[in-house]
Amino acid sequence: MKILAVSDEVVERLYSLCSSGHFSEIELILGCGDLPYPYLENLLTLLNIPLFYVPGNHDPIYNPDSSLAHVEGGSNLDLKLVRFKKFLIGGFGGSIRYRPNGTNQYSQTEAYLRAFRLLPRLLLNKLNYGRSLDILITHSPPFGTHDEETLAHQGLKAINWLIRVAQPRYHFHGHTHFQRRNLSPSESIHDLTKIVNVFPYKIIEVSH
Repeated sequence: MKILAVSDEVVERLYSLCSSGHFSEIELILGCGDLPYPYLENLLTLLNIPLFYVPGNHDPIYNPDSSLAHVEGGSNLDLKLVRFKKFLIGGFGGSIRYRPNGTNQYSQTEAYLRAFRLLPRLLLNKLNYGRSLDILITHSPPFGTHDEETLAHQGLKAINWLIRVAQPRYHFHGHTHFQRRNLSPSESIHDLTKIVNVFPYKIIEVSH
């Protein structure tokens, strides 16, 4: 299955690529946060395929009743698990807290408490499918992988825990702008998990 994963920066060239049929083999859009919701809605409309996303630290608090606080036609996957085709997909939004009242920002302890809420569903997946998760999407990177020393871009240790417990084959995230800052690598392998920084977008083929 081919996925279009996006995060953090609008790339208007994607509009023409979508319109020209360049992405005709894409079956799913994954949003890893900090993107204007109209941008995600435009991609969704042009490709006419499902979209799952998680909020970033620059996104509004999710509100399904407000057109400004959710992606029309998309599915907010924060703290949720879904099955798409044969793939088990989970989401974890937000970043480390670096402002006292920052939106979608959490201390390391708060992030752990949020992550623990996924445990019952992960265990149920394990019982039903023999595995907990295939794809994990987050805004933040894991602590110590693709993150930075600056407080605002430190990774979340709760994501390390999720990867260790759920053992997804793929983990896609945003938040750290590797391409812009000429940092590398944007992909890493941790045990059974391929960790990919998708900024600003990547076409990724995943296998079951």
